[in-house]
Order: sequence, then C-alpha cells, then structure tokens
Amino acid sequence: MCTRLLLLMLSLCWAWSPAQAQDQILLENDQLKIQWKKTDKGYEIYALSFNSEGQWVDVAHPTGEYSYLSSKEKPAGKAEEKLFTAHGDPFPGEEYKYLLSTWDKRTTGVALNTAGEASYFFPDKVTRLGKQKIRFEKDTPSGKIQIDWELDPEYQQDILITQTVQIKQAGYYSFSSPTLTTVSVDELEWATVPGYFHGNHIGDDLTVAYAYGNGIPSRPIVFSENTASTLSPMVTSKQGFTTAVIADPILGRDPWEKDQMTHADWNLGLSHMNRKGQLSPTLYYPVLGEPGSQMNKGDQLNFSFRLSLQDKDWFETLKHTVYDIYDFKKSLKLRKNKQSLSNRVETMHGYLTDPTTSLWRVEEFQGKKIGAQAYLGGVVGSDKDAMKNADYGAMWMLAHATGDPQLKNDILPFALNFKLAQQQVEPGFFQGAAIGQYYLSKSKQFVEEWGDMVEPIALTYYIMLDIGNILLFEKDNVELKERLKLGADLLLDWQKPEGSWPVAYDRQGDEMFPELKDYRATFYGLLVAYRILGEEKYLDAAVKGADWYLENGVAKGCFLGVCGDVRYVPDFATAQTAQAYLDLYDITGTEKYKEAAIQAAKIYATHIYTHPISTEENKTVKDKPLQDWEISQVGLSFEHGGAIGSANSHGPILLASHLGMFIRIYALSGEHIFADMARSAAIGRDAFVNQETGVASYYWRNMDAGSGPFPHHAWWQIGWITDYLMAEAEFRSEGKVFFPRGFITPKVGPHQSYGFDAGVVFGKKANLKIVPGGIILDNPSLEHIITETEEGGSLLILLLNQHHEIQSGKLQLDLEKFNQNLSPTSVRILDQEGKVLQELPVDQDWRVSIPPYGLAVLELTFK
Repeated sequence: MCTRLLLLMLSLCWAWSPAQAQDQILLENDQLKIQWKKTDKGYEIYALSFNSEGQWVDVAHPTGEYSYLSSKEKPAGKAEEKLFTAHGDPFPGEEYKYLLSTWDKRTTGVALNTAGEASYFFPDKVTRLGKQKIRFEKDTPSGKIQIDWELDPEYQQDILITQTVQIKQAGYYSFSSPTLTTVSVDELEWATVPGYFHGNHIGDDLTVAYAYGNGIPSRPIVFSENTASTLSPMVTSKQGFTTAVIADPILGRDPWEKDQMTHADWNLGLSHMNRKGQLSPTLYYPVLGEPGSQMNKGDQLNFSFRLSLQDKDWFETLKHTVYDIYDFKKSLKLRKNKQSLSNRVETMHGYLTDPTTSLWRVEEFQGKKIGAQAYLGGVVGSDKDAMKNADYGAMWMLAHATGDPQLKNDILPFALNFKLAQQQVEPGFFQGAAIGQYYLSKSKQFVEEWGDMVEPIALTYYIMLDIGNILLFEKDNVELKERLKLGADLLLDWQKPEGSWPVAYDRQGDEMFPELKDYRATFYGLLVAYRILGEEKYLDAAVKGADWYLENGVAKGCFLGVCGDVRYVPDFATAQTAQAYLDLYDITGTEKYKEAAIQAAKIYATHIYTHPISTEENKTVKDKPLQDWEISQVGLSFEHGGAIGSANSHGPILLASHLGMFIRIYALSGEHIFADMARSAAIGRDAFVNQETGVASYYWRNMDAGSGPFPHHAWWQIGWITDYLMAEAEFRSEGKVFFPRGFITPKVGPHQSYGFDAGVVFGKKANLKIVPGGIILDNPSLEHIITETEEGGSLLILLLNQHHEIQSGKLQLDLEKFNQNLSPTSVRILDQEGKVLQELPVDQDWRVSIPPYGLAVLELTFK
C-alpha cells in the first residue's frame, strides 16, 4: 500500500512540476499527438501525427518555431514598393481612381510583410500544467514570452494557445502564432484566407494573385480582417490533412463598436504563410503600426487563438470554425423580422411605379423612345445623365404577376426599346454585341461602366440574359428571337478554340487586360440561346466553355468579377457560376456540372461574413437605439472583398442574390451551412430597409438609407426575394411545390425569374400572383406567396415560417384587391406534404401555426 501511494505521489509531482530537465514532451488525445524534443535551439516539435479513421498519420514537416516583428519607429503608412503585373504594367492604373488609395494601404510594408525586424525562436523552458496542458517560456531581448498549449477536450483536433508577453523594450510589436507544420508547394492541395483567395497553386503573377485571388500569393502577405470573411487561414496538404489557425473571436475588430462605423480598424492580421514564406497558416496580433502595437517597457500583452489539424478538407475545417468557434447558429437564432420580405416586395412595387421615387426617365434615341432609371453613380463620361435598367426578368415578372397596367403600358414598352437600342445590329466585328450598360442622354450614346470597351460577358448579360428573360414571357416575339440569335452567333464567333473568351475588346477589336482570363460563366449566354432557340450548336459551345472554365477556373479556385469600376476583382459572378452549372446540369444530367456547382457554392461561402459573433448588446445608429444583431455583418456577402474590393470601405452588401441558389445547393448537397447562411442574410435585416419605400440600402455602411441614387436596385431586390422564397417553398415541400425558373439576372448574382409558365402546387397547376395589400398577416416572421390554380376558382397561399421556433399568426384577405366578388366556399390548411391539416371556417379570421422553418398552404376555394 505504501509503495503504491509513493508511486502515485511521484507521478503527481511529475505532472505538475517544472520540466526543464526533460528532453522530450508529449501532448496527446484521441485525435492528435505532438512531441517536442530539446535541441540546441530549444524545444522543437519533432513528431506530429493525427488520427485518420483509426490510423495514426505522421505529418511530414513539424516545426514549432515562433516569431515576432518589432520596430523602433512606426512603419510607413503608405506603400513603398510598387507592384506591377507580369506584363510590366502598373497596377491598378491611374484611371481606376476608386482603387488607388485602397491599393496603397494594401501594399505597405506592413501588408506585404517586409516591415519591422523578424525575430525567430524556440522556447527553452517548459512546465507541465496538467495532462493536456503545457507552458513554454522564452526570454528574448524584446520581452519575456510565455505560451500555454492545451488540447481542447471538446474539439480534439484543436490546440488552444494563449500567449502572454512582458515587454522589455519600448517599440512597435506584432506577435505571430507558432508554425505548427509547413506544407511544401508540391504537397499543396488547397489554401485559403477566406475573403481573399482560395486555390491549389502558387500564382505566377503576384499582383493578380493578391488583387484577384487567381493563384495563391507567393509572398507572406498580412491580410486585414475587415475583408476576411472568416478569421481562419487554412492550408490543406495532399498528405490528407488541413491545418488552420483560428483567431479567438474577440481579437477581430467590431465593425460598429458603439455609435459609429469602426469597420476599417485593423486589429488582426492573417496569412497563409509565415514570415519566412513557408506555407503555414499564421495569425498576427496586434498588427505592426496599428492600434495596440505600440508598447512601453513593462506593458503586458495577452491573446489567445487555436491551431486546428484534422483529416478533413478546407470546407469541413471552415464549417468547424464557423459553427463551433464563431457560433453561427447563435447569430442566426437572434434574427427576427419586423417586416416580411413578401411585404417588402409589395411596398417596392409602389415605389417603382411612382415616376418620382423611381427616377424613371424616357428619352429619344434614334427615333425611338427608350426608358430606364436614372443612375447617379460613377460612369465614365457621365454628366449625371446616365440611365440603366437592372433586372428585366424581375420587371416582366412583376408586371405579369400583378397584372399592373401601368407597368405593362408605361414601363415595359420603353424598357424593351432600351434593350433593342442597346444592341449593335450594324454589320462588323461587334454586330450583335451590347454596346454599353448605360445610356448617356446628353451625349446620346451607350457606354460601358468604366472605359471604352466591349465585353463578351456584357453580351451574355445585356443581350442573352435580358432578352432571354423577356422571351420567356413574350414567347412569340419574332424580333427578340432574331436579336437573341444575333448575340448567340457573336458569342460563337468570339469563343476561343479552347472554349474561353477574352475579358474585353477595345473599339478596334483588340483584346484588353492580357494579365486576366475570363473566369466567369460567359458560356451561360449560349445556354440561354439553346433553351429558347433549340439549336444544338449553342449547347455544344456552352459545354465547351463550361468545361474550360471548370478545368481552369473552378477547379483551381480562380474567378473574375464583372464590376468594371473595380477592375473586375471577383464578386457575385462567383455565385452566378454555381447557378450556371446547376442549369447546365439540369439540361445535360452530367454529374461533373453538379459537382462544379457545389464547389463554386462552397467557395462563395467564403464571401459571407461570419464574424464577429452577433450579440444583444445595445448600440446606436443615427441616434436610434439598436441591438448588435440588427446591424451585424454576420451572414451578409460582400460585393467584392479582398485587397481592393468595396468591402474594404463599405462593408458587405444587403443585395443577397445568392440566397435561392444556396437553398438549391443545400437541397443537392445536404450541407446545412448553405441554408443557414441564406436565412441569416434574409431574416431580420430591417435596420437596413427604408420603411417608406421597402428598399434596402446597397452597402452595409449606409444602414437604412434605402436605394439612394440607385433606384434600379429595387428591381434586383424584388428578383432575389422572389427567387429565395420560391426556392424555400420548393425545398420545404420536397419538390411538391415547383415553378419553372428563368435565367440568371445581370449582374449582381444568380437569382432567376418566375411566373412566365404555370407551376405545380401539390399536383395542381397554378400561376404566381402578387397582390399588393391583398394579404394582411400580423406576424412578420411569416412570409406569403400567392398562387392561383390555372383553371381558376382556387387560391393556394404558401406560408413560410422564417423563425427557429413555431410561429402563429392571423391572416386576412382583401378580396377586392383580388378582384374577387365571392367569398370562399371552403378554407383548408395543408401541411408541407400537401396533406389536409385542418378545415377552417370561411370567415376572415384565420389563424395559422407553422413549425420552425416550415411551410403550410392556405387553400381557398371560391366555387
């Protein structure tokens, strides 16, 4: 007994006492084994392994090296090194005035990771604090550094690390996470700093890799958290593991700390490489020269993060960060509507049919009256006279679903003339092309957004997609079919032998932007031509283009945007890519296109902000009290992120065109993150909606300013809301509610039009209807979609619960607005499978109760 007690006491002393004399240290659990060995340099990791399906796999290049950056003086706030493209051209070019200051900030010595002096070390002291926790220490000339390593008992693939630094010398400092392991270029499977880049190869052109994410940057750039969508750089090795560093959620900036925007604050730096340029996810805190980095002798810094290593790919690791560490579910559960989306559509109908609020204009062009909305943003050559139509699918959909004579007689004919005038019909190199997005009424010319050029993607957008969507509603319009064919044949002519297209042509027909490739779904225009015109040559060319894009773009993580004023940095065109492949899959049944759609959607998930965690903290916006979750960025996508995108200064956007696509991807893949992200963007965004017009602001920073100088945004909002609600109805009914989808809209994402053909609601053919003011629901968490059976006599009102708890509400109809003189003869509630749940009285006091994120149908019969 005494011997056993003595052994136990010795064991406990070893577990909790200083371990300086030990040459080897081990931390292990069921998922990880980490072994340190004392060398002349200090304690180095000499063995690192992870559990993969019951087998232990050794990691090739463990290290455990630490580093920090220091500078006696504050680093320069302006760029000192100029980056050029591989063709020797200055970037971005003086004509891109919106980008110059942002690019300057993103190419400082701090951002390019050349500022300050780098110090490297291994700790020389170790103390075991418990079975799963170890403390390392190192005295450096700059400070005494203490680092605690602890294996997370809940998420066993994670190592919790806390660094404490006692400063010895005044100066500017930035401390990095340790290098757990490195991945050689040959071993690289995938790498991403979410919001900046994603890919499987080192880019040949550093400027294009940094600004566009086309290839992985070849240098250890320090990326800012204000356009990093998730604060976790990660690297996947062909050895079968992903390693990531995950910042403690409290380290990143709060974009609206109290009563003003603090989005641009830079507290945290992220990189895919350590300072030596080795592939290893790295975190920097604080950022050299930024707030918190200036320290005096005696100051103490304490911060935490976690290293993650598991036998999963980057997407599984992303989900772990988003759900387990950044508590995305909590952020979603806080969300609740003050106004339903369906009610917003009805309010925007009134806004868009008022010529004053909608800024609708009709002008003369070549003997025709063309109509569009005033566009008061930046357009080259504009003298506040630019005009634009945004979403032709939504325009025709709203006109047909409402039956509004004002839309049909006073808007659509002139919008159609605008579209016809927008296409060049004269013979020549550009015959069939879109000659410009915008019309300048003073100079009577069509122009592109930024520069004198003609783009194949603009041909797909403003000819093929817009005319295609109109033709779904006007099936017998011979002139439009001829115009569609003219555009399709030009796309065929412009297609290169391998299947791609140039990014743009100048007016002489020479290619522009030689450093860029057309990593966009330009092929989709030929898919439109095939669906409308039925000629196999268009499908063959679409497949050829899709195959090139899949091999060279999607599979490698390379994408291009469509916003000319920001030089085409990746944007919502990435989401359009996913929907384009879904549509191609629907036509061909080819499995690789479904997988391409899912892959593009996964990558687009890195365009969605997941930090900071939403709370109920009280904040103030324009003297109005709001809670943090009401103005949270979590769940919102950016227009374009990365080094020079608009999200740097404006934050994310409220235009959520991708939501319907995300629901469709969820249905195909079973990946719940797509549904959660879609619902997070859709629900409870009232703080950004102008209550008078129902129009949300475009940029997050504008809060509830409405459309501002861009009234055409309301058409896009009607488009994405309808697509999202219809996708939810189809998904929740398991396809028993289905309406044919039209084509993707230019230019803000993948939402599609409806209402050109009858759909099916539980076996009954039905048409989509929008009846402003026709339905009154007293619970804004309940959305409604109105359908009418094709033979007439019945209304099938789809009701969707947009909350994580059961929701009830009272529903009333204004039958006059339905042009209905009769009262219903029967009223029933159907569940989401179409089964009768309840017979209701025929009076106007119907109460409904719907399960969390569920669907019910109110069926009213009038004969």
